[in-house]
Amino acid sequence: MDDIAGTLGLLQESIRRFVEKEIVPKGNAWEEQGFVPREVLREMGKLGFLGLRYGEEFGGGALDARATALLAEELGRSTFGGFAITVLVHTDMASPHLVNAGSPAQIRKYLPRIVSGELITAVAVTEPDAGSDVKSIRTSAKRDGNDYVLKGAKMFITNGALADIYFVAAKTDPAAGSKGISIFIVEKGMKGFSVGRRLDKMGWRSSDTAELVFDECRVPAENLLGEENRGFYAIMKNFQNERIAIAAMAMGEAAKAIELTLEYVKTRKAFGAPLWDKQAIRQRLSMLSARVEAGRQLVRHAASIDAEGRDCVKEVSMAKAYCAELLNDVVYDCLQFHGGFGYIKESAIERMYRDARVQPIGGGATEVMLEEVAKRL
Repeated sequence: MDDIAGTLGLLQESIRRFVEKEIVPKGNAWEEQGFVPREVLREMGKLGFLGLRYGEEFGGGALDARATALLAEELGRSTFGGFAITVLVHTDMASPHLVNAGSPAQIRKYLPRIVSGELITAVAVTEPDAGSDVKSIRTSAKRDGNDYVLKGAKMFITNGALADIYFVAAKTDPAAGSKGISIFIVEKGMKGFSVGRRLDKMGWRSSDTAELVFDECRVPAENLLGEENRGFYAIMKNFQNERIAIAAMAMGEAAKAIELTLEYVKTRKAFGAPLWDKQAIRQRLSMLSARVEAGRQLVRHAASIDAEGRDCVKEVSMAKAYCAELLNDVVYDCLQFHGGFGYIKESAIERMYRDARVQPIGGGATEVMLEEVAKRL
């Protein structure tokens, strides 16, 4: 336990230094251009940040879900949610599908370049008419000789335009519901595959989000990931990893929002004294700090259960629901305490307020998370 704690401590320091030096000064430019430059991801690959959970033989760190939580929390502290989610989709939402279900040949082909940042990944499940209800997807895949032919569209795909490799869910047996879904490795440039609209969002502005179109896209049969018609189970399995990342990211953002607000209220004067002298403000920030610490510990608890190989669906669902909603409470009050300055674009709190709103939606809506908890009570 001491060894892993020491490793995680050093990792945390390394990620925080990188974020403060390489991300914070440049993030505003990425917000304007709508995506994170590829060279930033390659630099993170060189530093070992993109393969924390993967085997050392592929350039990874051979760690567990506790590393996911740490990485996500530190990226959240950047104050740029779009940057954080760009990285986390690559590291903990898309590429795990390859490691969990890929053949040895598929893993050898793609994983070293994924860990290095040479190849960027995305996961394509959500559709215009199917979000958390995965079994309702309509994109189809039919076997035709040595290929599968994919037809359909995906929506709200993070890294949609940036990615090189997509893990795409499609119905191989439309009559079988959730038991008829398969996952395919689709490479950019495959015939019949195109990136549709780039979506203009309220928040996460530095995150590239797009629509994907599969117009009789021919995918080699060897690019089937895992077993045919077993894709739903792979998606459900990786949801826990994804939700740990989003919950931890939320707590990093919330903690940083409180830090920024503390700095502001201790220097901003009103009625002859700093705002910090107002009891109501001090006490509200104190309670928010307590709740954020509770949320952080809940995430770490869920990650520890996952690291032990035990069922963590209840705890992860609790963490995702609690932390996403808490983040919105935090940034609401932090913006309020910033007054008019919190409402203008040059304020980090203004951006964080906009970014936070999607987190009770993405990766499983709060209502869906609470139903997962309710099933296990």
